Amino acid sequence: MEEEIVETPEEQLAKQHRKEKKDMQAKIQSMKNAVPKNDKKKRKQMAEEIAKLEVDLSQKHDEEFKQLKSTSGTKPHKVEEVLNGVENMKMEDGEEEEVKQPRVTKAQKRRDKKAAQEKERESRIAEAEVENLQGVRHQEGLMLAQKLAQQQLQIKEISSDGHCMYRAIEDQLAQRSQPGLTMSVKELRSRTAEHMRSHSDEFLPFLTNPNTGDMYTTDEFEKYCSDVEHTAAWGGQLELRALTQVLRMAIEVIQANSSTIKIGEEFDSEPIILVYMRHAYGLGEHYNTVERLKDPANAEDS
Repeated sequence: MEEEIVETPEEQLAKQHRKEKKDMQAKIQSMKNAVPKNDKKKRKQMAEEIAKLEVDLSQKHDEEFKQLKSTSGTKPHKVEEVLNGVENMKMEDGEEEEVKQPRVTKAQKRRDKKAAQEKERESRIAEAEVENLQGVRHQEGLMLAQKLAQQQLQIKEISSDGHCMYRAIEDQLAQRSQPGLTMSVKELRSRTAEHMRSHSDEFLPFLTNPNTGDMYTTDEFEKYCSDVEHTAAWGGQLELRALTQVLRMAIEVIQANSSTIKIGEEFDSEPIILVYMRHAYGLGEHYNTVERLKDPANAEDS
């Protein structure tokens, strides 16, 4: 007989959650098929409903995992092991008579090893499900998706290499397809640094030495601008402010748990839209760009 593989409560719940996610995807696909491609109003409503369904299911799964964790103070009982159908038999006088077990074949050993590996894999999946559902990164992504869906937008990933803010703006400019508007990351950095140098009175008061708390000296400010231009120094609100002046365009930064930051509102053109994520990667803060929400009727095929 093969050893019976017993699933832990965590593995059983993870399996149940995977089934519920699969069922929800089937429901979403049915909703998509029911909406005409040319009905933009209903497509927008459906996108919002889908985002809400995903958030609600994720929160439900999160609560169930938390409840399981709080109620399972001890490890699940294991089913009694019976090796090859033979047990140690007890004699009437209390002594045990050990019965010799038959030799396990190589094929059986392979099957047992495979079964053990599969059980370990299921356990790792269950642990990952718990960590993912409870993780701030996952929750942040869900909240952003819901916010963006209301504007018929979705996140477009940008690589995390120190240039993310500039790459996101580069992408936003490229999406507009306006002659003379596209700029490379190198050019965006150079123009930002140039603007900050020529308007030092607007930026210098906001820069202080982290060790002393004193406002930057002229040399420190020049080094800061040089880093903006020539290195992968991370960009923030000062650089965004400079870029609104360089591009003569407003910039909006959407966040999960805070109101949208609007910079350069004095410009009337359609704003550049970025997504700011606090928990996107191990190093923390990150900028992504956005794109139009894909056609719900064709989302599965894209």
